[in-house]
Amino acid sequence: MRPVAVATDSTHYLPRSLADREGIHQVSLYVGWQEGRERELEMDSFDGFYERLRSDPELPTTSQPSIGDFLEVWEPLIEDGRDVVSIHLAGGISGTCEAARQAHALLAERGLGERVAVIDSESACGGTGLLALAACAAARGGAGKDAVVARVRDTRKALRIWFCVDTLEYLRRGGRIGKAQAWLGGTLRIKPILSLEYEIVPVERVRTAGRAFERMVSYAQELHDSGAGGWVVQHIQAPDQAQRLIDRAREIFGAEPVFTSEVGPVIGTYTGPGLIGVGAVPRTLLA
Repeated sequence: MRPVAVATDSTHYLPRSLADREGIHQVSLYVGWQEGRERELEMDSFDGFYERLRSDPELPTTSQPSIGDFLEVWEPLIEDGRDVVSIHLAGGISGTCEAARQAHALLAERGLGERVAVIDSESACGGTGLLALAACAAARGGAGKDAVVARVRDTRKALRIWFCVDTLEYLRRGGRIGKAQAWLGGTLRIKPILSLEYEIVPVERVRTAGRAFERMVSYAQELHDSGAGGWVVQHIQAPDQAQRLIDRAREIFGAEPVFTSEVGPVIGTYTGPGLIGVGAVPRTLLA
């Protein structure tokens, strides 16, 4: 049985030190304005991007990795004698996973298709990050490719994650509104709470930022009560709000988060600054 390497794309937004420590191999998406695009993984800071996003009437563009980008990550791992489990951004909001499948088809033509498993995370950001960490835990324990895939699928079934945005306007402009389309019209002033299950799914509408925050806290309590103790918090340009949520969630869970981090430009293009999110899976799936 061959050892398993875990790959994902840049939209997990795990802290870089954690991704490096876990040995996660990464394929970058791209983002930029008309004057050019760059690999998200090569951006040292997101502050300048979000400052421009707030003021520029032009929406930046994002693009998935090329087939060659995937092969560039996978092929050295295969040559090193490892199988690969590659976990990617939800197909309902991005063509990333489809591009990965096309890269996999090229490997299959060369008789190497069984060496790589491509998984649609049906999630993004912290959700994808938790799936990658679950895969790493299984691989570290000696699981083969099929067993690692099974761990990822079990983790996805258990994953629960919500996020709150300041406005639906960015999702509307970027065409990623999903089932929250029904909330458009006269409701752009609401504070929407959303989830992601292959595509954007509306959860609740509240009228103020304060109520939205408290609803996220109560959701953390629901996660704890359901037995999902491996929790995460992420944000976009909202460190104070995120820290408040971390402090409240720490009291609820009685434990430190698995990780906290800022969501980067590829996802931030479509949600805008001000996002805060919380999610969790059972800690046993990460061990």
